[in-house]
Amino acid sequence: MATIQHDVVNRLGRNFSALTSWIDERFPMTKLIKEHATEYYASKNFNFWYGFGVLATVVLVLQIVTGILLTMNYKPSAAEAFASVEYIMRDVDWGWLIRYLHSTGASAFFIVVYLHMFRAMMYGSYKKPRELIWLIGMAIYLCMMAEGFFGYLLPWGNMSYWGAQVIVSLFGAVPVIGEGLAEWIRGDFYISDITLNRFFAFHVIAVPLMLVLLVVVHIMALHEVGSNNPDGIEIKERKGPDGVPLDGVAFHPYHTTKDLVIILVFAILFSAVVFFAPEMGGYFLEHANFDPANTLQTPEHIAPVWYFTPFYAILRAVPNKLLGVVLMGLAVVLPIFLPWLDRCKVKSIRYRGWIFKVALWTFVFSFLFLGYLGLQPVSDTFTMLARVFTFTYFSFFVLMPFYTSWEKPKPVPDRVT
Repeated sequence: MATIQHDVVNRLGRNFSALTSWIDERFPMTKLIKEHATEYYASKNFNFWYGFGVLATVVLVLQIVTGILLTMNYKPSAAEAFASVEYIMRDVDWGWLIRYLHSTGASAFFIVVYLHMFRAMMYGSYKKPRELIWLIGMAIYLCMMAEGFFGYLLPWGNMSYWGAQVIVSLFGAVPVIGEGLAEWIRGDFYISDITLNRFFAFHVIAVPLMLVLLVVVHIMALHEVGSNNPDGIEIKERKGPDGVPLDGVAFHPYHTTKDLVIILVFAILFSAVVFFAPEMGGYFLEHANFDPANTLQTPEHIAPVWYFTPFYAILRAVPNKLLGVVLMGLAVVLPIFLPWLDRCKVKSIRYRGWIFKVALWTFVFSFLFLGYLGLQPVSDTFTMLARVFTFTYFSFFVLMPFYTSWEKPKPVPDRVT
């Protein structure tokens, strides 16, 4: 019996090897696996902060799969969109779960990416030689914002309708071409069926294609120069006789097994939200969006979904509409220039001076508080606070060339700790 089993295993092994060889003659499968997994060496000292990049990829796949399933029953029509969403929620088998996975996944995507960006800022992953990786990552972030904006209108709820109305009207503040630009985006003189159709096309086809392409390029660029690490040390500079970095280990299986644990923990937390709090008190799904779009009934308080509210708070903090739009745009664009604004030669926050640490945490607090203020109704107190935190937000970037030149970093070790 043992001999028969041994023969079967050997035969399967030979067949698998033959199949692998047949594929490799026509497609570089083994080469890609070696370059990006089994022979891609990453630092030994990755911590949990380095799991958010993988989580972002997992959530992206989840959004694509659930999005495809939702389009099977969704109707991009002003007359039928809201009813089709209700149909998915009530009559389609497991439709409620698919819809909640997608809506919760949108918020989870931004949470994971914000934490991923914060990790890059902590450990200097935007500095040489990873400037291009950071630029591609920022392009991904801009695509995510566009994807979130286009998808926000699709349920055709009352908050979706009026939120889109407010955001598109901001383009009308652009001198000379503003009104024409807003009309071009809407495809009509107001948010209508035409707007819904073009937003659906962008949300389902155009932006996801661009997003997937950018993610692939992002990963390829990362694997070309190598991953950063919590010490900010380039492990490629110290290699053994075999050419393997002394402080590196193969990404697979050492880091993939750690990533599986992080993915499992994320899945537990994500499932808890989906099954017990999918609306998250109105932050993930606004209460006004459970009413159909009504051109005659404005919601009591119009605010974008939470991941846009920091920038919305900056917009509202400025009395002049055009200046507010300009500052809101700058708030999104300024992080792109981090590789050139940061003049410190040390990458990791572990060895940087206290000035940068204070500046970074002040920036994070400002961003979070602006997000909170963007969700609140307009008042004199909230407006004044928004102006204060808008000032600290921009100060982080504008003053960075100066305080990063003044700070006195600690000595960086030769090897990873």
